[in-house]
Amino acid sequence: MSYIAAIDQGTTSSRCLIFNHQGEIVSSAQLEHKQIFQKPGWVEHDAVEILNNCLSTFETALTSHAISPEEIKAIGITNQRETSLLWNRRTGRPYGNAIVWQDTRTDDICNSLKQSGKESLFQMKTGLPIATYFSGPKIKWWIDHDPELSEGIKNNEVIFGNMDTWLIWNLTGGVNGGLHTTDPTNASRTMLMNLETLSWDDELLDLLNIPHGILPEIRSSSEVYGYFNKDGSQIPIAGDLGDQQAALFGQVCFEPGMAKNTYGTGCFMLLNTGGEIVPSKNGLLTTVGYQIGEHKPVYCLEGSIAITGALVQWLRDNLGLIKSSSEIESLASEVENNGGVFFVPAFSGLFAPYWKSDARGLIIGLTRFANKSHIARAALEATAFQTREVLDAMISDSGIDLKEIRVDGGMVVNELLMQFQSDIINVPVIRPSVAETTALGAAYAAGLAIGFWNDISELRANWREDYRWLPTMEETQRERLYTDWKRAIERSFDWHQNLPVKAKLKSPKAG
Repeated sequence: MSYIAAIDQGTTSSRCLIFNHQGEIVSSAQLEHKQIFQKPGWVEHDAVEILNNCLSTFETALTSHAISPEEIKAIGITNQRETSLLWNRRTGRPYGNAIVWQDTRTDDICNSLKQSGKESLFQMKTGLPIATYFSGPKIKWWIDHDPELSEGIKNNEVIFGNMDTWLIWNLTGGVNGGLHTTDPTNASRTMLMNLETLSWDDELLDLLNIPHGILPEIRSSSEVYGYFNKDGSQIPIAGDLGDQQAALFGQVCFEPGMAKNTYGTGCFMLLNTGGEIVPSKNGLLTTVGYQIGEHKPVYCLEGSIAITGALVQWLRDNLGLIKSSSEIESLASEVENNGGVFFVPAFSGLFAPYWKSDARGLIIGLTRFANKSHIARAALEATAFQTREVLDAMISDSGIDLKEIRVDGGMVVNELLMQFQSDIINVPVIRPSVAETTALGAAYAAGLAIGFWNDISELRANWREDYRWLPTMEETQRERLYTDWKRAIERSFDWHQNLPVKAKLKSPKAG
């Protein structure tokens, strides 16, 4: 037997999934890692813990189904994007915790760049707005705040990577010749890569005072980068895709006009625009979808939403409203509608289409009638409303009237959410038979590189529909709900402000 393995390094956990030639899951393993919150707005991960978890899940996926390393013909990597790490190439030691994509500590850096009039330059070259979301400002913050780095940079010891680069470097040898590489999908999330040339842009590096020498080599998304020595077996590392682009690839959205939406910690919709770089005028991102070997890159429009599945976790962990994430659907189903309650989960600001880092979360429309079921329902509906906003922007930018959306990720098992999603966007929502499309996309990229699959027509043949939700909501109800959502989200704007305290309240004197 022969298989392809995918390491899926996500925001809350790391997984290894092993696929056969039909694109079916043969074995899998998963481990969560710590979420580290040292200060308000800071979100960090322990990169060493993540590496160890990835190695452990790979081992477990093999042993649980008696698969030998020789049967793994290649490994594909997919990863949480924008999460940034600096480490020492001689010792392998990170200079601190990885700064996660949700982290907002770079707000001042981003505001300074905007005030200097550089936003249009970054948008034109990278397809991205200036935002705390991306890796570039994180690198600058790190260099500005860690005195140890200046000496390390001078000695050519400091290197940067998103989590794909960290994993590939370690899997291919680490301090003993590990490859320092990334692919265009990850590089396009740094605010440092030129979309047209697929290379690091010196002008942007100078603006952020980031040395070119710390950055990884940009190679295609599907080629043999190097080898992982597993018990004497040399397994090719042959695929590298940011998680959302991997899901697009796993959903076989290979034609311009095809779109997918992934429901995970956040929510990410990608629309294939082919070889055309489509600038957004409506708050979306222009990004690389994938590049297979020596073929030209495929581009996408992307709508990124920061908090969706993470909101369900927040209801579980912070409020104790539910004991497990799976309970959210039954709790929300106890009421017929949201009872006038709307939940805007702007915990770390708002991403597409607003890009407001000063927005904060709110629950609005509360009355004595509202109960925990209404709040649960409003939390689920928030994901669907945010997706509608992204879809509207996508249609406006591209001129493409979508006929369907393919969905994947952990939340697609929630049928209440999927039906409401179809209702609020008035478009069929389709779930594939293999919902783990992020890992599948990474496996496909790796398998194509070594000839495990001959071409993308074989991948298309593997895709199968599991379930389709059709819109049933009346137009008047749809637009009324969406109008109320827009009113709610506008009230979250401009909340986080570092304003001086004008006066202290004095306690009334006794007597």
